[in-house]
Amino acid sequence: MKSVFVSLAVLLTLFALTACSVVTEESSALDSIKERGTLKVATSGTLYPASYHDDTDGLTGYEVEVVREVASRLDVEVEFTEMGFAGMLSAVENSTVDMAANDIAITDERKEKFSFSHPIKYSYGGAVVRKDDLSRIKTFEDLQGKKAAGAATTIYMDLAEQYGAEPVTYDNATNEEYLRDVSNGRTDIILNDYYLQRLAVKNYPDFNITVHPDLFYMPNDQAIIMKKDNNKLIEEVNGALEDMKDDGTITALSKKFFDGADVSEPPNIDFE
Repeated sequence: MKSVFVSLAVLLTLFALTACSVVTEESSALDSIKERGTLKVATSGTLYPASYHDDTDGLTGYEVEVVREVASRLDVEVEFTEMGFAGMLSAVENSTVDMAANDIAITDERKEKFSFSHPIKYSYGGAVVRKDDLSRIKTFEDLQGKKAAGAATTIYMDLAEQYGAEPVTYDNATNEEYLRDVSNGRTDIILNDYYLQRLAVKNYPDFNITVHPDLFYMPNDQAIIMKKDNNKLIEEVNGALEDMKDDGTITALSKKFFDGADVSEPPNIDFE
């Protein structure tokens, strides 16, 4: 009987230690952020208008300013590190940064490795092609053998490759480089976020490019990405985002950076 009580005591002790460990892991990320007074965030600095440098070379953009406001409401400063998309996910996973914000779509595959905030953008895919290629690229089946420009590991490049396109990948390139390469024939198409493409093309009226009028696809929700199971941090970030949604801050930022469009609401488009 004594051995039973001893075993039970050992089990209860192990359970308590495990529970404490879980609580510590959940709260440690937030505690570290509060203690140092800085939220470390990965972003590209090259993705207009989500994350880019303005005329004074200051880092700004929709997602940059959303994160700055979240940090302000958490009563901490924010420190941005600019890097390519693939590097962002690794930096979050190994805790080099606390989160990443860069038009990152929520996918089932990513949810297995990471946690996401509430969506801060509801979007869908578009396509940039040469104006004189509209007759040759009408559907996704026409991507067979075409050169698709984009960053590696994105949902858009995955889609292009599924339809037989040859990937031409860039490491944190600017919009001008992407768009110029389509215009001059080095590449044939860019699959990416519609809202980003609409504004990017508008900024380069002399290029031989256009947003395809018929290729709208893959509605997706985009959010701030964080390390898996940092529950206390996720809870605080979501609380700040809820307040920002309620008081109109997110809508105002969206309209400022997306030419009057409110990307914080789902688009009214039939994707069937």
